[in-house]
Amino acid sequence: MSEAWDLSISPEKVCYLIVKAREFDVKDAVTEPDPASNASDDNMASVLEDQPDDPVEAELASAIWALNEDEQIDLVALTWLGRGDGRLEDWNDIRAQAAESHNTRTAAYLLGIPLLADYLEEAMAQFGESCQDYETGRL
Repeated sequence: MSEAWDLSISPEKVCYLIVKAREFDVKDAVTEPDPASNASDDNMASVLEDQPDDPVEAELASAIWALNEDEQIDLVALTWLGRGDGRLEDWNDIRAQAAESHNTRTAAYLLGIPLLADYLEEAMAQFGESCQDYETGRL
């Protein structure tokens, strides 16, 4: 872990959320709202469609809800940092704004951000972290 990383949420958790957010973001519009055939007959194409009972969305939302309040605040602040709402030097201010804005709708808010994974990845890079380090087991 980078010495610059002094957050409540671990880089590993952020990397997990990035992976899940990418899976969620690639969902496409529903092409056949009421398919008559078996999903396996259609090469499981419905897995890539944005269904109302999407298990990826539920898993991502559950993972965010499972975070404690400080981790949720850090996650929102990281999203804002990666989105360009400030620089790393402004981290304390960004985090203070995230803490002031914190409520019970953190998961819904973050799921509504289309480039969530990109923003989190960019923020991690600003802290000198990379998910590749965790994926390859170098740490």
